[in-house]
Amino acid sequence: MVGQAVSKTKLKKGDTVMIIAGRERGKSGKVLSLNLTEGKLTVEKLNIIKRHTKPSQRNRQGGILEREAPLALSNVMLYCGNCQKPVRIGIKVLEDGRRARICKKCKEVIE
Repeated sequence: MVGQAVSKTKLKKGDTVMIIAGRERGKSGKVLSLNLTEGKLTVEKLNIIKRHTKPSQRNRQGGILEREAPLALSNVMLYCGNCQKPVRIGIKVLEDGRRARICKKCKEVIE
Protein backbone atom coordinates (compact mmCIF):
# COMPACT_ATOMS: atom_id res chain seq x y z
CA MET A 1 0.00 0.00 0.00
CA VAL A 2 1.31 3.40 -0.91
CA GLY A 3 1.47 6.01 1.86
CA GLN A 4 0.74 3.57 4.67
CA ALA A 5 1.06 5.16 8.13
CA VAL A 6 3.76 3.92 10.49
CA SER A 7 2.66 3.45 14.08
CA LYS A 8 6.15 3.69 15.60
CA THR A 9 9.82 3.82 14.72
CA LYS A 10 13.16 3.52 16.50
CA LEU A 11 14.48 6.70 14.89
CA LYS A 12 14.50 10.04 16.73
CA LYS A 13 15.01 13.68 15.87
CA GLY A 14 18.76 14.40 15.81
CA ASP A 15 19.81 10.88 14.73
CA THR A 16 22.25 10.47 11.85
CA VAL A 17 20.66 8.43 9.08
CA MET A 18 21.81 7.17 5.69
CA ILE A 19 19.50 7.13 2.68
CA ILE A 20 19.34 3.65 1.15
CA ALA A 21 16.99 4.28 -1.81
CA GLY A 22 16.20 7.03 -4.29
CA ARG A 23 18.26 9.73 -5.98
CA GLU A 24 20.07 10.66 -2.73
CA ARG A 25 21.16 7.04 -2.05
CA GLY A 26 24.41 6.73 -0.07
CA LYS A 27 24.25 10.20 1.51
CA SER A 28 23.81 10.75 5.23
CA GLY A 29 22.51 13.56 7.39
CA LYS A 30 20.75 14.52 10.61
CA VAL A 31 17.00 13.99 11.12
CA LEU A 32 15.23 17.36 11.39
CA SER A 33 11.65 16.16 11.85
CA LEU A 34 9.55 12.98 11.97
CA ASN A 35 5.95 12.62 10.81
CA LEU A 36 4.72 9.18 11.89
CA THR A 37 1.16 9.67 10.65
CA GLU A 38 2.48 9.98 7.09
CA GLY A 39 5.51 7.70 7.62
CA LYS A 40 7.97 10.41 6.55
CA LEU A 41 11.00 12.26 7.89
CA THR A 42 13.08 15.25 6.86
CA VAL A 43 16.89 15.01 6.64
CA GLU A 44 19.16 18.05 6.91
CA LYS A 45 20.50 19.30 3.52
CA LEU A 46 19.17 16.27 1.60
CA ASN A 47 16.27 15.84 -0.85
CA ILE A 48 16.27 19.58 -1.63
CA ILE A 49 13.33 20.87 -3.67
CA LYS A 50 12.75 24.27 -5.28
CA ARG A 51 9.51 25.98 -4.34
CA HIS A 52 8.28 28.86 -6.55
CA THR A 53 6.41 31.39 -4.41
CA LYS A 54 4.44 34.51 -5.28
CA PRO A 55 4.97 37.68 -3.30
CA SER A 56 2.43 37.89 -0.44
CA GLN A 57 1.85 39.68 2.88
CA ARG A 58 4.05 37.19 4.75
CA ASN A 59 6.67 36.75 2.03
CA ARG A 60 7.06 40.13 0.30
CA GLN A 61 10.00 39.05 -1.87
CA GLY A 62 8.65 35.87 -3.47
CA GLY A 63 10.94 33.92 -5.80
CA ILE A 64 12.43 30.45 -5.71
CA LEU A 65 12.99 28.95 -2.25
CA GLU A 66 15.04 25.81 -1.62
CA ARG A 67 14.06 23.52 1.25
CA GLU A 68 14.22 19.89 2.34
CA ALA A 69 11.38 17.63 1.23
CA PRO A 70 10.21 14.69 3.37
CA LEU A 71 11.49 11.17 2.66
CA ALA A 72 9.74 7.87 3.33
CA LEU A 73 10.88 6.14 6.54
CA SER A 74 11.48 2.94 4.57
CA ASN A 75 14.18 4.69 2.51
CA VAL A 76 16.49 5.48 5.45
CA MET A 77 18.48 3.49 8.01
CA LEU A 78 20.26 4.63 11.16
CA TYR A 79 23.98 5.24 10.61
CA CYS A 80 26.30 3.65 13.21
CA GLY A 81 29.43 5.69 13.97
CA ASN A 82 31.36 2.58 15.08
CA CYS A 83 30.53 0.39 12.07
CA GLN A 84 30.57 3.31 9.59
CA LYS A 85 27.54 1.66 7.93
CA PRO A 86 23.73 1.90 7.95
CA VAL A 87 22.44 -0.61 10.52
CA ARG A 88 19.33 -2.11 12.02
CA ILE A 89 18.46 -1.13 15.57
CA GLY A 90 17.67 -3.31 18.58
CA ILE A 91 16.51 -2.53 22.10
CA LYS A 92 18.45 -3.71 25.16
CA VAL A 93 17.68 -3.23 28.85
CA LEU A 94 20.79 -1.97 30.67
CA GLU A 95 21.89 -2.89 34.22
CA ASP A 96 20.30 0.24 35.70
CA GLY A 97 16.91 -0.61 34.16
CA ARG A 98 17.05 1.90 31.29
CA ARG A 99 16.21 0.83 27.76
CA ALA A 100 18.82 1.68 25.13
CA ARG A 101 19.03 1.34 21.36
CA ILE A 102 21.86 -0.89 20.16
CA CYS A 103 23.49 -1.51 16.78
CA LYS A 104 22.66 -5.03 15.56
CA LYS A 105 26.11 -5.38 13.90
CA CYS A 106 28.57 -4.25 16.58
CA LYS A 107 26.22 -4.49 19.64
CA GLU A 108 27.25 -0.98 20.80
CA VAL A 109 24.77 1.37 22.46
CA ILE A 110 23.65 4.17 20.13
CA GLU A 111 23.37 7.60 21.77
